[in-house]
Amino acid sequence: MEAGAPSSLLARHLGRVLDKSLRHAYTRFGVNPARYLRELRRAHGLPLGSYPDTYRLHPAALNVVAERTIARTRRIAIAQGAGFGLAGPITLLPDVSLLGVITFRLIQKLGLIYGFEYSTEEEAAELWLATASAAGLDAGRDWIRRQVIERLAARIAEKAGGELAEKLSAGIVPVLGAGLGGILNAYFISGWGRRAHGYFRAKHLERRCGLQIAD
Repeated sequence: MEAGAPSSLLARHLGRVLDKSLRHAYTRFGVNPARYLRELRRAHGLPLGSYPDTYRLHPAALNVVAERTIARTRRIAIAQGAGFGLAGPITLLPDVSLLGVITFRLIQKLGLIYGFEYSTEEEAAELWLATASAAGLDAGRDWIRRQVIERLAARIAEKAGGELAEKLSAGIVPVLGAGLGGILNAYFISGWGRRAHGYFRAKHLERRCGLQIAD
């Protein structure tokens, strides 16, 4: 019990920080869909006039862009976190807020790559469900109502805080010093990015199948 107390305290602290950063990312620091559409055209060469055009492209082309986006975000997160960790896990806390924003923006980008523009309540719901999936939570659509989104955000942050604290306590990051924050960020982005990627890819294929039946 005593051994678990510091980990539990750290998990709650990390969860509170992540909760706030996820909400800020959603309301203030979200990805601009129009700007990102231009980036998908220029930087990745996707012939998109609008996001529904993603359903006219081969899924493999979208998969490549999604994987590149995760890899690029991971590099950014490593660089951003590399300066933390000099005095152990507690010095990572200032980095966690930025990590939450970076992660949420990645999830948004993955959704946009697969045609989810967040212009409707349904697509906004997909964003939160994808975030829950990335956190390893099993959240059904009953969660997605305005009065419970905040509760879902809190659950996601709680799960993420526990995950980070567990990995720190278990010594999954064996290197102390400036590299600690970078390694932890790489682990976090890789896991959450992979799960969110799988979520949106499956939803895209499901919707694509529905559109083909309708045609």
